Amino acid sequence: MDAKAAQTLQLSAMLQPETMRSKPSGASSLRISREPHKKFLRVSVSVKLQPVRTSMIRRRVTPLEVTRSYENIAASTLESGTCHAPLDEELILKSRSQEIDPYLNGRCIYLVGMMGSGKTTVGKIMAQVLGYSFCDSDALVEEEVGNSVADIFKHYGEAFFRDKETEVLHKLSLMRRIVISTGGGVVIRPINWKHMHKGVSVWLDVPLEALAQRIAAIGTNSRPLLHYEAGDAYTRALLKLSALFEERGDSYANANARVSLEKIAAKLGQRDVSKLSPTAIAIEALEQIEVFLKEEDNNYAEH
Repeated sequence: MDAKAAQTLQLSAMLQPETMRSKPSGASSLRISREPHKKFLRVSVSVKLQPVRTSMIRRRVTPLEVTRSYENIAASTLESGTCHAPLDEELILKSRSQEIDPYLNGRCIYLVGMMGSGKTTVGKIMAQVLGYSFCDSDALVEEEVGNSVADIFKHYGEAFFRDKETEVLHKLSLMRRIVISTGGGVVIRPINWKHMHKGVSVWLDVPLEALAQRIAAIGTNSRPLLHYEAGDAYTRALLKLSALFEERGDSYANANARVSLEKIAAKLGQRDVSKLSPTAIAIEALEQIEVFLKEEDNNYAEH
């Protein structure tokens, strides 16, 4: 084989599940599926061979290219805060985190988006794979005030809550290596963007109909801006969400990166965004962050 040429090999193997003890490093990944009623995993690997010189020997390294193949996991898990990703998704997620780490350099990640968009669940997945801490800005406000968000709105008003929210963001902006799930209305104050732009902000863009279905399914008691609307749960949620998005849509677009669930679904050949897994969304978030950071790095180099 010509040492100067990179060649691609297609490998197919049948492996016992118990032999899959270690994950590939770097940008590597595997495509794995289990045959029904069998104890084997079918693994397809795409390998690019690139020659590398060392001081003693000539060695070939094999970065593995990822082929996406996501399982259908109901997006209702975005609200439950728990999920279990298939093995191939975990490998892809790990690969993306390793690719982004040199560019991220410990900067905090702020997840923004409408209520019910899955910021907490996706944020926890991202924090775990990146080795970051995770926090919810609403929870920090609740801890400081000693009341739930709903009670703060009820007894002190929205303006009081927004002031506390800004104070929390200011404190977080001085820290590193944290993934932060923010409240839906955090984007309306320019000072909050000043704090969040010290890190990297990511907008989880979920269709309003999907948000309304998700919120209606779990109830609106924890959503103070929806609690007093009339009508059935879905209609109430959709009408209020539409009004809120009319006010906030342009502000969400200030985020450094956008994760569109509709685009993810189209890329994966799915029609229903509710079938996307939280891990698939986290993978896309890391990819979009990497795009932003590389562009930022290039712009800095040019100047």
